[in-house]
Amino acid sequence: MKVKGIIRGKTIEILESLPVPDGLEIFIEIPDNLPVESDEKWEQLQAIIGAWKNDEEITEIFNGIDRERHADLGQTINFDNLN
Repeated sequence: MKVKGIIRGKTIEILESLPVPDGLEIFIEIPDNLPVESDEKWEQLQAIIGAWKNDEEITEIFNGIDRERHADLGQTINFDNLN
């Protein structure tokens, strides 16, 4: 059985009538993939921003990419075949 409720501190308010007696012990399963509040998302993002800032390995990788992008590989032109 699945029912909807609202958490208010340590109390869970059930939003519908249940066919169970008062005082019955129940177990509640809370899914792991609950939507995250935007403030919490921002805190999580701030925790990883700049994580590679002083990483020498990633710096060398990006330096290599930059060297490849700016390398002058030239182009062979065959003037004999021009008309």
